[in-house]
Amino acid sequence: MTKIVLRNLWRDETGATAIEYGLIAALLGVALVTAMTGLGNQMKTTFNNTSSAMSGANAAA
Repeated sequence: MTKIVLRNLWRDETGATAIEYGLIAALLGVALVTAMTGLGNQMKTTFNNTSSAMSGANAAA
């Protein structure tokens, strides 16, 4: 009976599937954080340029 239980535990792959999904989610999280950091820096530059241009237009008026 013990051999059968151990064999069933050895063949059980439900935990492995959960771990794989966890690793995929972690990888997606890292990719999203990296992409959002780059996008955030680009947006910051764009808003700063727009603000400077608007300030210059207000000073000229």
